[in-house]
Amino acid sequence: MSKVNQMMKNVLKKFTWNNIKQAMASREGLLIISIFIIVGVFTIIDSVYIMPRNIVNILEQSVVNGFLAVGITFAIVLAGIDLSIGSIYALSIVFVSKFLVGGMNPFLAIGLGILVGAIFGGFNGVLISKLKLQPFIATLGTMSIYRGIAYIVTNGNPVLGIPTEYRQILNSNTFGSIVPVSIFLLIAFVIFTQIVLKKTRPGTYIYSVGGNEESAFLSGIKIDRIKILGYAISGIGGAIAGMILLAQLGTGEPIAGSGAELNAIAATAIGGTSLAGGKGSPIAAFLGAILLSALKVGLIVAMVPTFWQYVATGAIIIVAASVEIIQKRLKSSTT
Repeated sequence: MSKVNQMMKNVLKKFTWNNIKQAMASREGLLIISIFIIVGVFTIIDSVYIMPRNIVNILEQSVVNGFLAVGITFAIVLAGIDLSIGSIYALSIVFVSKFLVGGMNPFLAIGLGILVGAIFGGFNGVLISKLKLQPFIATLGTMSIYRGIAYIVTNGNPVLGIPTEYRQILNSNTFGSIVPVSIFLLIAFVIFTQIVLKKTRPGTYIYSVGGNEESAFLSGIKIDRIKILGYAISGIGGAIAGMILLAQLGTGEPIAGSGAELNAIAATAIGGTSLAGGKGSPIAAFLGAILLSALKVGLIVAMVPTFWQYVATGAIIIVAASVEIIQKRLKSSTT
């Protein structure tokens, strides 16, 4: 017992104010602290919140928005926006649905679904880089165009008869049939995109273009290629999110994803991605998506009326957007 007590004392010694300030100075650290606070508050309100099944539910609900948030991070880091990501989400659903119902191999259908996201996302990049359209205007237009294509492909009707084999690939459970495999797919996507942004030359170029496009151009960076790449990755995030929802529901709905871009932008903003460009990370966007899910599930558990849930969610977004000022002060105080 004495050894255990000593170990506990050593752990507690590490929780000094300076260490806490250092954690809060990083966006990821602050998000993790915020998630623990939300979990703690709602656990006090109702202990059901901390039950393993509910924690898994929070993670599962953050999967679709997590893919969207991580994808749109690339567009926002480029000092742009992708309002069409919800429509690309729907496009991947209807196209993959049609592929599967037509008898296509599920793995091939998934590959083509990712390609659909890359093509339509890349087209946004073409409009922005080649035609010099403002990202807001370009993706506002394609948001409507892509949604219209989804309705045209399906005649406005849901696609039924999705094969069980496909659903098992993206919607099966692991660890005693408790944890959905989609959670691990999201984590893999976050790690991959984090490496792309932080450890590769194209990732460095994306930050450079978003931070100062003129300086990036003078440095010899191919601006057009980088923008097309960034928006293609944004589209891929939307496409994977759509395919996972398709596996969960077993129905290809052309209306799916309406308003999804707003949730993705919210999670990304909470994650600290600057709408001015040049700053952000997939990990922070992922944590932002989890924080949003934790808050929404907690409000439901606490039986807060739906109208107040909107108010609370909006307040969290505003607070998160203003946290950067506090972080700068903390960084200056620790140096």
